[in-house]
Amino acid sequence: MSRVARRKKIEGVKPKISRGLPIMAKLKCTDNTGAKVLMIIGVQGYKGRKGRIPSASIGDMVPVVVKRGKYDLMHKPAKAIIVRQRKPYRRKNGQWIIFEDNAAVLVDDDGTPKGSEFRGPIAKEAIERWPMLSAISAQVV
Repeated sequence: MSRVARRKKIEGVKPKISRGLPIMAKLKCTDNTGAKVLMIIGVQGYKGRKGRIPSASIGDMVPVVVKRGKYDLMHKPAKAIIVRQRKPYRRKNGQWIIFEDNAAVLVDDDGTPKGSEFRGPIAKEAIERWPMLSAISAQVV
């Protein structure tokens, strides 16, 4: 396989982004499902050194627990996709991106969003990895 073919961008593949959200981090829920605050309890597909705390970044699907929100959602495990992080990360074109808060969207096991609208901007990297988010997102950065 030539170098050009290897560098070709494949849809659904995550670019390298600085991991800014370790487990136990609290996120704002940016959809209208009724959840307000989410806490990360693990990271899907994380491979790291023994003893290192797993961490996630934009576009990762993470298991979460609802800490504040509707009573029927509280203290039950769910899955979420991270759409914003405060830690700066660099894009291929040289831009540095930083958001005001850490935010996630509740989803089903296959990545379909549970809510019908998102508040605030959504990172382009999350949309590229999870195309189902693009139908609902109003603002993509």
